[in-house]
Amino acid sequence: MDHLNVVVAGGGTAGHIEPALAVALELRKRGANVIALGTPRGLEKDLVPARGVELRMITPVPIPRKLTGDLFKVPLKLSKTLRETRQILKNHNTDVLIGFGGYVAAPGYLAAKSLQIPFVMHEANARAGMANKLGARLGGLGLNAVANSGMPGEIVGIPIRSGLTAHADITAARERGMQLWNLDHTRKTILIIGGSQGAQSLNNAINLQADRLIDAGYQVLIAYGPKNQPPTPREHLHAVPYIDDMAAAYQVADLIVCRSGAMTVAEVTAAGIPALYVPLPHGNGEQGLNAAAVVEAGAARIVSDAEVLNDLIPQVLEIMQDTQELAKMREAARASSVGNAAERIADIVISVAKKHRK
Repeated sequence: MDHLNVVVAGGGTAGHIEPALAVALELRKRGANVIALGTPRGLEKDLVPARGVELRMITPVPIPRKLTGDLFKVPLKLSKTLRETRQILKNHNTDVLIGFGGYVAAPGYLAAKSLQIPFVMHEANARAGMANKLGARLGGLGLNAVANSGMPGEIVGIPIRSGLTAHADITAARERGMQLWNLDHTRKTILIIGGSQGAQSLNNAINLQADRLIDAGYQVLIAYGPKNQPPTPREHLHAVPYIDDMAAAYQVADLIVCRSGAMTVAEVTAAGIPALYVPLPHGNGEQGLNAAAVVEAGAARIVSDAEVLNDLIPQVLEIMQDTQELAKMREAARASSVGNAAERIADIVISVAKKHRK
């Protein structure tokens, strides 16, 4: 590759950052010089350096959803951010940029377009976001996780972190998790994750009704979110603000209850874990669509956020107490497992960069 220089842009939430990192690390394995764009307000400020990828900061430009005074400040802020982004791309002697949506990607696309640097957009969700739609209008190459996202482009799946599939080193990851969270080997484990910031509806349900699960002989591992209050302490309820070692968390889980962001659904399915998805009730409904295929395959069920207090615990108990159903869901997850798309995306990014060099 003669040391291609690549910039990845995916910030804000783990759903944008993790696919970006999976591709970044695959490109680095092939000899590319990779840096990442980010802002001080997103999770990338911690996640990206922790994986050994250099992070260059730009000023965030959130777009107000309502007509307020902040909307009139956007052009000035965007102008500053574009200057910063253009300078980073120039200093890196960038051959190609790949973005994964979100507020970090849009300045990347605009800056790359202005510098005549080729760029690629990857859309993980069932419905494309505004940043990637902008990239498509600017002439970037679109790549989709699933068909009919609203952004033209090849279907490539979702890049996931190595070590999270059902074929990874299960024994080592499971034992690491059992020790890390002091779990009981004699109890099955229900993993509750509300996304990188937690989910108040899931936290409330567990805080009020965890005893029903514990009394039934199970244990609960919950990531309640760094900005939220932990649930009331009790035996066999293991509460942490955030889980860094997801490989270990997935391997200790007999059932997972979580949101259905595209990245989460891909990882959980690839790991072969039966799931109860609680789609985020906001946005354009993409979280429900993200989980639709695995629900149809029998690997998961859906509980609406509005019905969590009433339906969640009964559904968990129904699945956990039916060993045949649990086994069927696990096999369905493994059968429909999404492979890791990082290699395919890296191939495309390298091809685009090489064509541009010619």
